[in-house]
Amino acid sequence: MIDAERRAALELVADEVRSCRRCRLHETRTQAVPGEGHPSTEVVFVGEGPGLNEDRQGRPFVGRAGDLLVELLASIGWRRDDVFITNIVKCRPPDNRDPAPDEIGACGPYLRRQLEILDPALIVALGRHSLGRFMPGTTISRAHGTLRPADPACGAADALVLAMYHPAAALRAPALEEACRADTRQIPRALEEARARRAAGGGPAPTAAPGATVGVSGPPAASEATSAAGPESLPPAGEPPADQLTLF
Repeated sequence: MIDAERRAALELVADEVRSCRRCRLHETRTQAVPGEGHPSTEVVFVGEGPGLNEDRQGRPFVGRAGDLLVELLASIGWRRDDVFITNIVKCRPPDNRDPAPDEIGACGPYLRRQLEILDPALIVALGRHSLGRFMPGTTISRAHGTLRPADPACGAADALVLAMYHPAAALRAPALEEACRADTRQIPRALEEARARRAAGGGPAPTAAPGATVGVSGPPAASEATSAAGPESLPPAGEPPADQLTLF
């Protein structure tokens, strides 16, 4: 699809989300929150569900957790408009409770269609509920900072998934915030691995057997680092890139 076709397809999904009544969450929402971002990005961030500010504005990650996400993206030279941001459930659970399994199931087709349209190289799963969707059978404390090939049934037929703590959890615990920042520094390398996997025609991530979870290693030396879009080098882990890694 070209950019305009993706944008139109995403808006069709968004319109359905805004009028959705598939689960009880529609009864208490102010606005549904379909998601937003660049239609031709290679990276999709998937959180848990809207909070109070998101429910009021109809946009994902616009509260304090959103401010932290913007800061984390800026630390690697990206802006929120460079990626696509959405959630497992598209309506706010009352009192910010955990989304119920049937609510997650009701929203599942919308997320799958968004991923089919976007066809991302990399999905960043934020928090345990997103992790349960993309890396079932593990915990966020064990999986954060690791990569796994996405199940094609999720809608992203040829993507890698990187697990991270949710920014909201990071705001509540300084240790988690530091882990979140460290994991963010791995995102450019994770995108490089995802691109390399696609260039090789799919199959396992370079450092993993199919379905395995592996730690994301630090960026290679500048002389070794290349991307599918060109010979852009990555800095050592912990330092922001001198030039933004192209996402389109």
